[in-house]
Amino acid sequence: MSGFYDTHVHFPAEPSTVASWLDRADAAGVTHMLAVGGNPELDAGARLAFQTAPERVRLALGLDRTQASRPDARVAADALLTGPDQAGLSAVGELGLDFHYHREADERRLQCALMEGQLALAARIERPVIIHTREADADTLALLRDARALPWFRRDRPGVVHCFTGGLAFAEALLELGYFLSFSGIVTFANAAPLRAVARAVPGDRLLIETDSPYLTPVPLRGRPNEPSHVPHVAACLARARGAGLDELAALTSANAVRLFAPGDD
Repeated sequence: MSGFYDTHVHFPAEPSTVASWLDRADAAGVTHMLAVGGNPELDAGARLAFQTAPERVRLALGLDRTQASRPDARVAADALLTGPDQAGLSAVGELGLDFHYHREADERRLQCALMEGQLALAARIERPVIIHTREADADTLALLRDARALPWFRRDRPGVVHCFTGGLAFAEALLELGYFLSFSGIVTFANAAPLRAVARAVPGDRLLIETDSPYLTPVPLRGRPNEPSHVPHVAACLARARGAGLDELAALTSANAVRLFAPGDD
């Protein structure tokens, strides 16, 4: 069996929990993980996981949409991404837009401004981005298309839209821009047949898997906190949807993740 690569984990900043998650991930065949930030607390957890097991855990830091109203958001993002952590960064994120709870024009503008600024920073330090998008398809596409003016984003691995839940047209637009699409435990839900149909259509070389721990626990483990050891359930669901073997799906998505989050040597 090939190992699994969980491409989106929010580790808590608690050494005992990090250690237990890593142990259970190892037992489940999860060989690699991307520790993802997004706010000061999540960034601290990501750093701790990376420092605990740098041979298995890669690091992503960023400021997500919840940080958009901070008066110092742009300055804080610059300090975060160009400071001492930069050498260890495999990606910038998560960052992006979420208009589900925020429909006010001012809030949307703040989220877009923070995302735009971090896209420019990611291009400057030549790292792929991890994009969150919810009920914000048009604005997300507009910002990612604008980012194509930056040389980094014209390469073949600009980043990933994580926890993808959109429709086929949105997926195709993102794929055209070069992005990978990652699927979480949501794809295992009983009402997710349309999402599984989108997942079937994603080219094999653009497909990733994730848990988004501690959220979105997959079937059949609903009701429990999520963690990286659960990502094989996501992989198994996608393998069935795509008519592939589990070992094949694990090897494919792991190779894609290694390619996306490899050091910037190309």
